[in-house]
Order: sequence, then C-alpha cells, then structure tokens
Amino acid sequence: MLTGLLIVLLPLILGYLVRVRRDAVMALINRGVSASIYAILLLMGVSLAGLDDLGGQLSRMGGQALALLAVTSACNLAALGWLSCRLHLTVDPSHAVDGAPTSKLAAMAGSLALVGVVAAGIVLGLLIHALSGGAEAPFAWAERLSEWVLYALLALIGCQLRNSGMPLRQILLNRHGLAIAVTLAASSLIGGLVAAPLLELRWNEGLAMAAGFGWYSLSGILVGDELGPLLGGVAFFNDLGRELLAFVLIPLVIGRHPALAIGYGGATSMDFTLPVIQQHGGVRCVPVAVVSGFILSLLSPPLILFLLSL
Repeated sequence: MLTGLLIVLLPLILGYLVRVRRDAVMALINRGVSASIYAILLLMGVSLAGLDDLGGQLSRMGGQALALLAVTSACNLAALGWLSCRLHLTVDPSHAVDGAPTSKLAAMAGSLALVGVVAAGIVLGLLIHALSGGAEAPFAWAERLSEWVLYALLALIGCQLRNSGMPLRQILLNRHGLAIAVTLAASSLIGGLVAAPLLELRWNEGLAMAAGFGWYSLSGILVGDELGPLLGGVAFFNDLGRELLAFVLIPLVIGRHPALAIGYGGATSMDFTLPVIQQHGGVRCVPVAVVSGFILSLLSPPLILFLLSL
C-alpha cells in the first residue's frame, strides 16, 4: 500500500529538488506539463470508451460529479463565508494582471478545451475498439501508458512548484492566504466525507475525490490511475465545475466576502481565476490569492495519493 504511494510520490519529490535557473528551460517544463495533461486526458477518454454500457456509465459519472460538487460547494461556501466575517480583507478594483487572460470567456475556454480532449479520447477509443474487433488489449495499453506519462507529469509539476518564486517564508507569513487555504481544504474534505456514502464510496475514496481542491487536470488523473477512469472522470468534472462556478461567483461576492471569492476557486486562485480576482478585487487580493492557491497546489497531490493508499 505505502510502496505504491511512494512510487507515485517519488517523481514529485525528485522534481521538487530540481532548481531551474534558465527561463528557456522553465518554458520547456511548462510546455511539457501542458502536453502531459492533454496526453493523459486523451488516454482517460480512450479508457472510458472501453467501459461496458458506456452511455449509462457516462450518465452515472455526471450524476456523481454533480452530487460531489453540490456537497463540497455547500461546505466550502459555509466555511469560507464564516471566515470572511473574521478576516479584514479589502478590495480595490484595478487593472488586469499583465500577461494573463483578462476575460472570463477566455479563461473558461481553456478549461472547456480539456473536456474536448476527453471527448476526443472517447471517440478515438471507440474507433480503436471497432477496428480491433472488440479486443480489450488497446484499452489495457492506454492505461499502462497513462501511468508512465503520469510519473513524468508529477516530476514536472514538482519542478514547477520548486521554481514558482514563492519562498516558504513568504507563504507562511501571509496569514490571510494560509487561513483561506486551510479553510478550503478542511471544508472540502468534510464535504468529501459526507458525499462518500451518497456516491457508494469508501470514506477514504470520498476524501480523495474532494482533495483536488479545483486542480481538475491533476485530480482526475491521480484518482483515475487508482480507482479507474469512471471515478477519475467524476473527480475531473467535479473540480472543473468548481472552476467554472468560481468565474461566476467571484464578481458577485468579492466586494462583501473577499475570502469566499478568493478561496472558492481553490488551487486555481494562483493561475486561472487570478485575473478575475484581480479585476474585481484589486491588487491587494493578488498575493493572498497566489499564496492560497500555491498552498493548495502543494497539498493536493500528496494528499490524494495518501488517501488512496489507505
């Protein structure tokens, strides 16, 4: 059990130990992460195509993802709303973040493109299935290949986190970002525990499904590698739904409840939802959002792997 956890964690740790000093190398690593994510999601789609009663399984996956999203979101909103009343954060609308997508539609398009990759994988899997005469070998091959790409992805992500420019001292001293991250993580795990019996999952599997904290491109991959493509899809769409709801929620509530608006997006508050947070909350919200998102990004992969190993 723990051996499997260490095998998957090892690439993440090794990647975190690598310090990159050249921008060109870091750019290659960033492209490698994107390529790996697309490759694994494509292979996830291929694996989904190998399920019996595909239409019924996809319908079940959608229902489970909606149930998980509803329960975890309710817990998140209650906890972050409580925290907002106790943190003295102020908003100051200003210009958009340089170099980041400034419209909600542009950011959402990038998220929805990943759904298209999964759909393309399903179509590809169905074609392979038809051409192979119904053989199961192509689907087993897709699962094995996705494991190796996952190991490479974890190493690259570890390297990204190590070279993100966020010193540990700066993270720990930002008490607002730390409080938001802890509150979001704790309330998500409570939601996962509550949702586990509704999804007919073991308690640790429910916790793992909720521990993506919005990092849909990774949570679906890690869960799918251990629990199969169906539950991997549930984790993926649950966290994707969180991000899409965050784009709508942030402009509506950040004026009165900044901590709720920053925290709900989870790990995405340091990248995809950051431009929307900055636009509607001002520059004072940016370091809080980046610290919160960074902590959740650092916490999510090892926590998912640990929970799945229990």
